[in-house]
Amino acid sequence: MASEFKQPISIKEAVDNIHSRRYLLPAIQRKFTWSSEQIEVLFDSIMRGYPINSFMFWRISDAKIKSGYKFYQFLLAYRQKYAEDNPDIDTTGVPDFEAVIDGQQRLTSLYIGLRGTYAYKQPRLWWKNDEECLPTRKLYLNLSKPVSQKYDNQKQFDFHFMTQTEVDKIKESENHDFWFEVHKIMELDTLPKVTTYISENNLQNNSFAYNTLITFWGKIYQEKLINYYLQEEQDSDIVLDIFIRTNSGGTPLSFSDLLMSIATANWNKYDARKEIKEVIDQVSDASNINIDKDFVLKTCLVLFVDNIKFQVKNFTQENVKLFEENWERIKKCIISSFKLFKRLGFDNRSFRATRAAIPVIYYVYYNSLEESVYKPTYNSEDQKAIAKWLILSFMKSMFGGQPDTVLVTMRKVIKANLKKPFPAQEIMNEFKDDPVRNYSIDTEYIKGMLRSQKGSNDAFYLLRLLYPHLDYSSEIHQDHMHPKSIFENTEELRSIIPKEDFDFASDPQNWNSVLNLQNLNQFSNTSKQDKPLAQWAKEQAISNQELYLKPETSLNIVDFKKFIEDRMEILIQEIQNLI
Repeated sequence: MASEFKQPISIKEAVDNIHSRRYLLPAIQRKFTWSSEQIEVLFDSIMRGYPINSFMFWRISDAKIKSGYKFYQFLLAYRQKYAEDNPDIDTTGVPDFEAVIDGQQRLTSLYIGLRGTYAYKQPRLWWKNDEECLPTRKLYLNLSKPVSQKYDNQKQFDFHFMTQTEVDKIKESENHDFWFEVHKIMELDTLPKVTTYISENNLQNNSFAYNTLITFWGKIYQEKLINYYLQEEQDSDIVLDIFIRTNSGGTPLSFSDLLMSIATANWNKYDARKEIKEVIDQVSDASNINIDKDFVLKTCLVLFVDNIKFQVKNFTQENVKLFEENWERIKKCIISSFKLFKRLGFDNRSFRATRAAIPVIYYVYYNSLEESVYKPTYNSEDQKAIAKWLILSFMKSMFGGQPDTVLVTMRKVIKANLKKPFPAQEIMNEFKDDPVRNYSIDTEYIKGMLRSQKGSNDAFYLLRLLYPHLDYSSEIHQDHMHPKSIFENTEELRSIIPKEDFDFASDPQNWNSVLNLQNLNQFSNTSKQDKPLAQWAKEQAISNQELYLKPETSLNIVDFKKFIEDRMEILIQEIQNLI
């Protein structure tokens, strides 16, 4: 079958094809995302003769594709937040139709403008799905005059979405402009009907109104503005590859968008698109860590498929069915794992590589821990082992670049150690001979990390390693052992510190780094405040050993340089022992 550019058609023909459901959307297509302003600008561009680019359609004639893939109707009545999803349609046994591969946003905009409605939230109101919060709007065109460049230099023709109330108020005012309801152009299907409309509304003496409406009618009915390429090949892999290539501009299209359509088509009990969005939202709510569709699909592959690459061949009907059959447990394991990460003190910033969650999810899934792993009653040593492994993985960027081989290796280790505590050490040992990705950390690396500044990820990782006993499900503070206030007051610092040590003490690499930081819970940090370190340690009966210091190290601010040097030495030893 020939795939080629076809004779262009008019906007009227395209909108009629949408309305009669001859044009549909494949499940791979993303939601409609254009704002009302973008739609207005599109209609203005059409009136000004600007190109609106070509389209690509896929003629669906194969019965297996009609029944094996999911398709959607175009959105006609958009309501922000409440009606953003395209309606489903069962295409099994229907006549041949055309799926829009490229041009969904533009065609939906034309359809809404010429036949539909657009409702967006009024400012300063609480979200509620009613006409007060989201009044229904239709597209109108001002036939009285062009847009004033003083107020809008982007448009020439004044297309504007308005509510019926807004239109009625305009009509009640004196010397008001004439706003043409764009829907009506679909009723004026001949030029005589247009001229009659002009006469009936006393617009014949307004040359701008006359010329504008005649021009608009010609753009919709006469000019062949929809240039399209028709793909007639019935090989879905080829077409889906074309889809990725043609949608590579603008908002990036991930391969998971393509794979989502396959899952959506082959899941019977669940809607894959909605379910995956739900788990993404639930993870965010439960942990404040953000994941995406790619992550969820990659997790499914790691759990059940030998080859975990994002390739269509790995999303066979058999594999996708396996995902659906186990979806409830998959979802629970994902959410439970992220609840655990929050309990361990991680957030969206410190959990710097979401792929690091996948080995933990695998461990949770195959040990049936989804109901317990995140709870306080769960084995604390196992939780500490997972936290330590995550920190070292982040510190060494184990999941940077393309981590598929890393995930496969880790899966192999966990699989060999099922029904045992989390095999953190076994995983790290597996990478010891890898020159690129490994967990080895030498003294110079540790020294550099110890200079990490308060609030940085690296400071979080080191302090999390050094203070594993704290309850990270509650608020934990990075506290300056020698108070920050001393170092920020130059004159006070100069009066306290020996002259030869002043430059050292005033350097943030010393006073604002891990070398002068400790983790405290909120209560302890509040009680300490700006107390001198020696006074606080005495009041709390805290030993030098607990502060990672030598027994003889002075806690007096006068001896700050020796304090930092001693702590550097002890911390290097401690971190090497931990690793």
